[in-house]
Amino acid sequence: MFWLILSVFGIISGITTVLFGFGGGFIAVPLLFTLISLAFAPDSFIAQSAMHIAVATSTTAMIFGAGLATYRRHRAGQLSLSVVKPLLLPIALGAIAGAVAAVASHGSWIRWVFIAYLGLTILDALFRPGFMRVPAGQFQPLSARANLAAGFALGLIAAFLGVGGSVLSVPLMRRRGAAMSQASALANPLSLPMAVTASAVYLVLAWQSPPLGWGFIGYIYLPALAILVGGSWLGIHLATPWLKNISDSVHARAYISLLILMFFIMLVI
Repeated sequence: MFWLILSVFGIISGITTVLFGFGGGFIAVPLLFTLISLAFAPDSFIAQSAMHIAVATSTTAMIFGAGLATYRRHRAGQLSLSVVKPLLLPIALGAIAGAVAAVASHGSWIRWVFIAYLGLTILDALFRPGFMRVPAGQFQPLSARANLAAGFALGLIAAFLGVGGSVLSVPLMRRRGAAMSQASALANPLSLPMAVTASAVYLVLAWQSPPLGWGFIGYIYLPALAILVGGSWLGIHLATPWLKNISDSVHARAYISLLILMFFIMLVI
């Protein structure tokens, strides 16, 4: 049952990667945390490390899911490389700091930071103008200084929580005048430097902890990673044709609805 549920949610994470740029983290982290907590004895080191495992495995899965989504969006001409390139290095640097902080933090702290960040993002999108409805006009690129600050913050938060960059980059791009389709497309390549850098940090720093056993490299749970990647690729294939049929307002409301769902899931588990 563990693997069946993981397969289904892997497909769902692929769908959200295409539609919202989530990279799967907002699906994979709560799911893996819950499944690992239930599947292993509460006093085992694996169960006690469930949040670290969920974040590290989710982050590594993003390399494959966000990579494929980026490739498909690029082939469709939906990516603006001039917007992406200035953010890549700051995101990678922020991801190093975020992954180091996550490994050094207690799993319960990561969970509550995850919940708090979700809540603040939801409130900001609902009550501050500029997300639910974007005025018609041209997209306004960030300044060089803003690219450095935003990129570092994006990498730091995303790597610490294992959620990709969309929860920061999509609202940011919306408030710069981007349509939801454009903002979600940009979120996928922006997740890649975070995912690669943070995964490497999780591998290196996890050796300081006791070994978790078969199927683990550091905190990365390889069987779960394989199923998530396979499911996400199928979900990406299924969801790509839907993009052209979703209006901007419906797309924005669906994004917030999914964040609210993840908020309550993490609150009750």
